[in-house]
Amino acid sequence: PTGALALLLGTLLWAPWRALHGAPLAELSGDQDFQLFLHKNLEFTRKIKGDVAALQRVVCDTFQLCKEEELLLVRQDLGMAQAPLEQCRSRTFQAEACFSQIRDGLRTYHGSLAAVLELLPGHASLVETLQLDAANLSSNIQQQMEDLGLATVTYPTEEQGPLPTFSSHFHHQVGGFFILANFQRFLETAYRALRHLARL
Repeated sequence: PTGALALLLGTLLWAPWRALHGAPLAELSGDQDFQLFLHKNLEFTRKIKGDVAALQRVVCDTFQLCKEEELLLVRQDLGMAQAPLEQCRSRTFQAEACFSQIRDGLRTYHGSLAAVLELLPGHASLVETLQLDAANLSSNIQQQMEDLGLATVTYPTEEQGPLPTFSSHFHHQVGGFFILANFQRFLETAYRALRHLARL
């Protein structure tokens, strides 16, 4: 099932954005404040992606955990879910639904980064910066939704309760690896959604 999931994820991540051009957002796209918000947060998202990549390199160097395909069996044991972003890809793309999922996902990753912090105490400042940036980007999006009068939608998050409990130090290391890998994929999709909106 993991292979099928990876295939599905791959398909979704590369889903053509052409389908989104019927978005009911034309009236917002000319709004200068909205465009400024998009461009600022595109830069911000790019910075966060860079920090996640730096932590991924640390996990690779420190624990020799570098390749996702080598860890898929352990991933199944851990049952780690990706924060959903299907509303940012769907054919019936709506800004409020997509923004809500980006905001909620950022909050989820902000929480799960605590497991990475425990794993890499020597890199606490980078992990804490990442948590702060995730919180700030989430509140930027919340504020922008309020400014635009967009309805806030809260999606039920599956399996996003408290942090997973890892049965061994190795599982904790692999868990940290997948938190970062999932966060990086999440940011890629969020980045593409923001960039799409900026081009409308």
